Parts: sequence; C-alpha cells; structure tokens
Amino acid sequence: MSSAADTLRTLHERRPLVLPNVWDAASARTFADAGFPALATSSGALVNALGYEDHEQAPVEEVLSAIARITRSVDVPVTADFEAGYGLAPTEIVERLVDAGAAGCNLEDTDHTAGALRPASEQAEWLGTVVDLAAGGLVVNARVDTYLGGSRQDDDAIDRATAYLAAGVDCTYPIGFLDEATTSRLVEAIPGPVNVLSFPDGPALARLGELGAARITFGSSLFKSVMAALADRAEGLRP
Repeated sequence: MSSAADTLRTLHERRPLVLPNVWDAASARTFADAGFPALATSSGALVNALGYEDHEQAPVEEVLSAIARITRSVDVPVTADFEAGYGLAPTEIVERLVDAGAAGCNLEDTDHTAGALRPASEQAEWLGTVVDLAAGGLVVNARVDTYLGGSRQDDDAIDRATAYLAAGVDCTYPIGFLDEATTSRLVEAIPGPVNVLSFPDGPALARLGELGAARITFGSSLFKSVMAALADRAEGLRP
C-alpha cells in the first residue's frame, strides 16, 4: 500500500477532514504550510489555471503533469480530481495517478461524452475495477452528480452512493449546494463516509462536521476567490 494513501485513509478518521482544493504548486504549498495534513485538487480550478475549460476539455497529459507538480511540491498526501477518468481504462487511470504521486482520486458518474449520468450499476462496476486494481494504493472518492442538474434527487443520490460503497470505494461525494436538511439526510442514509461541498453562504465548517460530514472540500471556490481578488487588484493598477 502506498504510504501516502495509507496516511490519507487514516486521516479520514478525523471528522471532518477538511481538504482545501488547490490548482498548482504555489497554492498547494500555501495550504500545506498553513498546516493542512492533506490536500485535494479541483479539476475546474486546475484546468482553468492551465487555460482550458472543465469537464475533460483539457489534454489528459497536461492534467497529469499538473497533478505531478503539485504532489512533488508538498510533503502531505494529495487526492486528485480526475473527473470521469478522461476516457482512460481503469488500469491506466490507476497507473498514471500513482505515477503522478496522487494518494487518492475523485471519480464522477457524469459521462461527459453523452452529457448524462452513467447508469449506477455500470458506474459501480467500473469503480469496483478501479478499486481492485489500486489495491489500496489510492483512496477512491466516488462523486455522485445527481444534484448538478438543479433538481432534488435525494433517493437517487443515496442509491448511487450505496452502490459505489458496496463496490469498495472509500468515500462518496454527492456534490451540490446542499442545505442542512439534505446534508443530514444523506449522511444518515448513506452507509459510509460522505464528502460534503463547502460553498460561500453555506453552512459553516463546524456545522458540516456536526451534521456528520466525513470530509469537506471546496470545489473551485477557493480558486475563484483568489481570482476575484486578483481582478480587484488589476482594476486598481489601471492608469
């Protein structure tokens, strides 16, 4: 087992594990120096920093190179947001992420080619293959995208998360701007650790912990706040 993956898996025993989402070596070092014991990348932030759009629009080689630069720059475990796998076979996903130094990965159930969610059973089987091939060397966080269309689909999210956990993933991530009641219901109904998205004007980190979040991430919001501050600074520099 990868020592980094082993460390990251153990850190999940802290409730909640707060994972800042980084996008390059500089942002990763900033959060590591601040004392965070592990970090996550954000696909949206990372590919925007590279000059591309999210949803697997960036060349996979550039994404993997960026992940490797991040992991080399810090001494804490890094879990990589690898979207839906960029069309790679499970064997290559595992090999390439491990080679890039990732201790874990996010894998989502959106099929970006079809523009729809993959069937839950198909996604569960695929995730199970990734888990088996990783053999403990990656902490797999299965993202559940049922809320991204703007509708409330609690039952589907719970069913999907339950199937993915049964396939062997370490954690599930029903991503969305969820209120406290929805977060509480998901945490209670899903039989395993749940990753919750923290967002501006949403519940405080301490409150998410009280609701039972196993880990908390931020998506691209940290990157966006930095870019907003930079835009303000740019305005102040104009002649």
